[in-house]
Amino acid sequence: MSDAFTVLWTHDTCDELRKAGLEGRRPPVAFSGVHSSLPAWSGARAGDEVYAVHVRQREVFVVSRMRIVDRERRDCCGPAPQAWGERSHPGHHDWWALGAGGCGAEVVHVEATPVRFDLPVPGDLLPRLTWRNQRGRTRGLKYVVDGRLERAVSLQGFYRLTPESAVDLAELAEGA
Repeated sequence: MSDAFTVLWTHDTCDELRKAGLEGRRPPVAFSGVHSSLPAWSGARAGDEVYAVHVRQREVFVVSRMRIVDRERRDCCGPAPQAWGERSHPGHHDWWALGAGGCGAEVVHVEATPVRFDLPVPGDLLPRLTWRNQRGRTRGLKYVVDGRLERAVSLQGFYRLTPESAVDLAELAEGA
C-alpha cells in the first residue's frame, strides 16, 4: 500500500517557478536533501504520493500532486558533477527552483499534476488534517485560527499523512 506525504514549497520556490513560467507545467522531478531548506524525503518510495503545499496570506494551497516514480539518477539528469561548483542535475535546469542546488540534493522522479497556485485547502479541512510519524503517533496542524494558518511552521518539512487526510487531499486535488 502506498503512503502520502506533504512537502512545503516556500515563497522563494514558488516565486522562482512563476518567474520561470512553469505554472501549468508538470514537474518531472523534485529534490530531496539533507538540510531543512530542502527536506529529506525519507520513508518515501516509488508509488507514494506527495502533495506540494504552499502558504500565502495565511491560506494553504495544493500546488502539485506528485506520484514518486523512482529516486535514481538517470540520463535525463545530465552528468554528475566532477568539480565543486558544477550543477548537480543540469538536465533538469528548468526545475532548478525545486532544489537541485540544495545541500546534498538527490533527484526524485515524479509523475505530477501541473503546478498551480489557485487550489486552496478549505479552511474547515485544515484542522482535520493529520500526519503520523514512524512510531504511529499522530499530530494536526498548529496555529489554525478561523480556517486560516497563522504560522506555517508545522508544515515545514516532509511529513507522512494519515490515510484519512490522504483521502481528503486526494479528493481535493481530483475535484479541481
